[in-house]
Amino acid sequence: AELIREAALEGVRDELPHSIAVVVEEMIPEGQVMKIYADLYVERPSQKAIVLGHKASRLKEVGTTARRQIEELLGTRVYLDLHVRVAKDWQRDPKQLRKLGF
Repeated sequence: AELIREAALEGVRDELPHSIAVVVEEMIPEGQVMKIYADLYVERPSQKAIVLGHKASRLKEVGTTARRQIEELLGTRVYLDLHVRVAKDWQRDPKQLRKLGF
């Protein structure tokens, strides 16, 4: 989750300094590939647009960077499935913070 978060913050740190949380929903070993399903949470729809980028180009970049780092860490090929979701004001909501692992 932290590798994905770092990749997502790269380049947008000024716009979204602490507004991204990542939750790995599933990790499924399937043959020679580890399938990882993760959600990136932001607080507002405008932040979602920043993370996605034009035609999801920014999210693809995040996925590529994070996937390479995860493959290096795990020593196996990785399929990374990322989704960006809005969790309104998650940084101020104790229930949301627990859900997101804080």
